[in-house]
Amino acid sequence: MLKRVVIYGALLYLVFLLSACSENTQRSESKWEQVKENGELIVGTSGTLVGVSYTPKDSDQLSGYDVEVMRALGEKMGVDIVFKEIGVDELFAAVKSGKVDAAMNDFQINDEREESYLFSNPYKYSYTTMIVREDNYSGINELEDLKEKKAGGEATTTFSEIARAFGATVITYDNVSNEVYLKDVHRGILDVIINDYYLSKLGLQAYPEYDLVLHPDIKLNPTEHGVLLNKENPSLKEEIDKAMLALRQEGELTRLAKRFFGEDASIKPEAPIQPSPVATQ
Repeated sequence: MLKRVVIYGALLYLVFLLSACSENTQRSESKWEQVKENGELIVGTSGTLVGVSYTPKDSDQLSGYDVEVMRALGEKMGVDIVFKEIGVDELFAAVKSGKVDAAMNDFQINDEREESYLFSNPYKYSYTTMIVREDNYSGINELEDLKEKKAGGEATTTFSEIARAFGATVITYDNVSNEVYLKDVHRGILDVIINDYYLSKLGLQAYPEYDLVLHPDIKLNPTEHGVLLNKENPSLKEEIDKAMLALRQEGELTRLAKRFFGEDASIKPEAPIQPSPVATQ
C-alpha cells in the first residue's frame, strides 16, 4: 500500500512538472502567437529624433532609420507595424506594462538594461560624442571639464549618466525635437549635448544656422542598438532576430543606414573609440 502511495505521489509530481513546463512554453510563445493572430505589432517610438524617428517636413508619416528598419522587419515577419509616439522616458515603462509590444528609439544595449528587458540583435553600431559651441568647445577639452556644465538630454539615457558622472547638471525637456536642445546650446543656456554620433551629426546638418560643432577629440562609449522587448517575450525576440538577420544578409540594413546617415551605421565603426567612462553603461 505504501509503495502504491509513493508511486502515485511521484506520478502526480511528474504530471505537475510537465504541466508547469507546458504552461511556461505556452506563456513564452503567447506574445508572438498573439501578434501573428492580430496581424500587427505595436511599437513605441518618440517621433522626435531626426534621422531615427521623426516626421519629415512636407509629410504626415513617421520615418527615419529605426522606423524604416522596423517596417522592414514587419514585412519579413508578415505583420503590420503600428507606431505609438511616446516620450523617451516613458517607453521603458510602456514595454514593461504591455502598452506596446516593443520599442525602437535608438536604444543602447547594456548590462543594466538587460537585467530587466530583452533586446533584439543589434541593427546599429555607434559611439558617443558631444555637441558644443564652435567657439572654445563650450570650455570642454576633456571629460573632466563637464563639471558644473549644463548638459541637455533625457533623464534616463546613458548619455545623461555620463554627464552626471562627471559633475554636469542634466537639463531635461518634455519630449521636444532636437532643435530645442541645439538652439539652447547655441544661446548658452546649455553647454553641451552628449549623444549618439550619427544623431548628433544629423542634428548639426539639419540646423546649420547654429554655431555648433561635434567635439573633435571626444569619442567614447562604443554602442550597440536593438529593439527593446519585454523580458517575458523571448518568442517575439526570436522572430525579430530571424527577420533582422535576413535584412542584414540582404543588405537592407546597410541601404537604410546610408539613406538616413550617409554612412553604414549597421556595422561597427573602424575608428578607435574610448571605452565607456561609466561602469554601469
